[in-house]
Amino acid sequence: MLVEDLASRFGVTLQTIRRDLTELADAGRLERVHGGAVPRAGVANIGYAERREMNADAKAAIGRACAAAIPDNSSLFLNIGTTTEAVARALLDHRNLTIVTNNMNVANILAESQSCDVIVAGGVLRRSDGGLVGDLTKEAIEAFKVDFAIIGTSALDQDGDLLDFDPQEVRVSRAIIRQARRTYLVADHSKLTRAAPVKIGSLSEVQCLFTDRRLPVALADKCAHWDTKVVVSSA
Repeated sequence: MLVEDLASRFGVTLQTIRRDLTELADAGRLERVHGGAVPRAGVANIGYAERREMNADAKAAIGRACAAAIPDNSSLFLNIGTTTEAVARALLDHRNLTIVTNNMNVANILAESQSCDVIVAGGVLRRSDGGLVGDLTKEAIEAFKVDFAIIGTSALDQDGDLLDFDPQEVRVSRAIIRQARRTYLVADHSKLTRAAPVKIGSLSEVQCLFTDRRLPVALADKCAHWDTKVVVSSA
């Protein structure tokens, strides 16, 4: 978050926001950067309830843009993540989709659709966010070959690497990429300020990135070299 945005939102001075951010950083709740603050980097993810609320409008816009690129009568994977859940909501008006997911929240969202078949890839339930992970999930994914994979990521670094926290989830995400004809990544701008220890893959393996702000020039150049399309949607 930017200092100016926070000051405007709460109707206080820039100095007040800077002081509050410094106190939160000293308490270990965030990291200060020039002009604002970002979530703490580390080896543990932010809690699901907090992630669901972060940049919710941007995620909704990303979800609508990605859903618009999915034709009716398609098959697709949707993996774990609050942004893939936004895509699921935007897909409710689509017809004749076959959707395979290891995200219980996605399955519950799409249960409202009368014209989409939802297949849940079973495995070990991660109670913190409704994700299904592990070898059983990976084996279930490998039984399918679909038109599109729509995936999220916990972090996206300057090299274009997609990163996450749970090695079991990463193995499933890699299988999802392998078993799809086209892969779409949905990630808001905050993922560019975060770090995570386990590599899922690279933007070079992704046909399209849906995000809410322009990429840094160096990363945008890499995407152009890899023929990875970038779609920017504002909330």
